[in-house]
Amino acid sequence: MEAKKVLVDDVTATLYTIAKDVKIHVEFNPAMVESYRLIGYENRMLETEDFEDDRKDAGEIGAGHTVTALYEIVPASEDPGIEGPRLKYQEQRITREGRRSGELLTVNIRYKEPDGHSRRLISRVLRACPADLEATSDDFRFSAAVAMFRMILRESEHRGSASLEMVAEMARHSKGRDDFQYRAEFIQLVERAKILAGLSRDSRVEE
Repeated sequence: MEAKKVLVDDVTATLYTIAKDVKIHVEFNPAMVESYRLIGYENRMLETEDFEDDRKDAGEIGAGHTVTALYEIVPASEDPGIEGPRLKYQEQRITREGRRSGELLTVNIRYKEPDGHSRRLISRVLRACPADLEATSDDFRFSAAVAMFRMILRESEHRGSASLEMVAEMARHSKGRDDFQYRAEFIQLVERAKILAGLSRDSRVEE
């Protein structure tokens, strides 16, 4: 199934590069976000100064390729402090001015054309529009279920009250369109993990 996915379904993204040396930099507005944590991608993290350093290698994006990154955030208090290097939002002298802007974060993407050598920059602002989990897209909720599953398997200190039952339920209710049955396969994987976890608990009880 993995071979079919890579060699048949995703062959366009594999063969046709549309951007190379792609770097993504996310800057949160400290007037809106007190702290944040990127879930996953630990092996792809760059220092802030590396974003503009062309000597640092980065990844490639193929045709039809999408990337999903999830952040856990803590909303800012009414009077956030200013620490660390001064960036875009910190230059707004924060608090009231920063809150009035309504900007939650800015995403900057640096890349090169497949046959080019000069860097290009795309910058987009995301405004604060909070929504209940149930009101988000199937893609968002399914991605969250996958991230939750990962934290459980790694016994992450950040997993909180997450459980395999929660993962399975969220994945089932956000399966959506699944032309190639990848999401169904993930749900089966979670169900098997639940069985194995139950057997492990039973074994410990018998001991």
